[in-house]
Amino acid sequence: MMSLFNFKQVNSKFSEMKTLTKLRYLTSLISLSLMILSLSVIAVKGFNWGLDFTGGVVTEVKLDSKVASKDISDLLSLASDQEVSVISAGEPGRWVLRYSLPSTQEDVSQHAMDIEQVLQPLNSDVEVLNSSIVGPQIGQELAEQGGLALLVAMLCIMAYLSYRFEWRLACGSLLALFHDVIFVLAFFSLTQTEFNLTVLAAVLAILGYSLNDSIIIADRIREGLRTESGLPIAEINDRAVKATFSRTLVTSGTTLMTVIALWVMGGGPLESFSIAMFIGILTGTWSSISVGTCLPEVFKLNSEHYRLVPVSDAP
Repeated sequence: MMSLFNFKQVNSKFSEMKTLTKLRYLTSLISLSLMILSLSVIAVKGFNWGLDFTGGVVTEVKLDSKVASKDISDLLSLASDQEVSVISAGEPGRWVLRYSLPSTQEDVSQHAMDIEQVLQPLNSDVEVLNSSIVGPQIGQELAEQGGLALLVAMLCIMAYLSYRFEWRLACGSLLALFHDVIFVLAFFSLTQTEFNLTVLAAVLAILGYSLNDSIIIADRIREGLRTESGLPIAEINDRAVKATFSRTLVTSGTTLMTVIALWVMGGGPLESFSIAMFIGILTGTWSSISVGTCLPEVFKLNSEHYRLVPVSDAP
């Protein structure tokens, strides 16, 4: 009777592992398909570059401390055909306004006069503290530096993963990182939401966050390859995912709660950052489990690659 019970228990675990393996393969196929679609969207639609990259006018104004950013945004939106970014300058009543250069060639002082006239309905003393133009050349330099920062971060991560893990396992984690970044970029390309330095900062933060999940699962896989060399790689991967699944859900869930609070309470200036982080955390959790574990199987990773070689004591 006891042996029959043990047989049923083993059979149940075996069926559960097979189901988990199929789910990993299915989610990996979905991820790869979406990655190809995302790259196509980016290639076709491009990005809606923000003022940080294209250049524009930056004006700092001082108003009554009771005036809210929404009041300023509504007036500026009515007076202009473009979206104007309104950012608090850190002191009550001081605001930084960012907007593109108009089609007509006007000097900076004329822009300042226009802002004063537009904000007059607020019944507040409008004082333009300073106004300056960010040229397209500076924006181009920022775009190049931002792309270089992203490239250097990816190369450093690749070097670290290659040093810490066998290259087959490192490739899985690296593809998972690439997957997360592509998804975030594709969302901003598809929706044509403004891509600025804040979004770039979020993308760099996503790299670090997603890498954390990938490394934890990869560590479990490496440990399984060393201690349970007789098991097939698919089963070792399934066990690694199961062992870290609850921890991943708790970590990602609490981080998502923080990002949602930032999204709701942070207002317009932090909205793009929060959206990028929200997408990155979701895709990072997904890719660490699916893409990061399936690619090593495709490359035929096995316990032989982590077999410890005894060192001879002979001189």
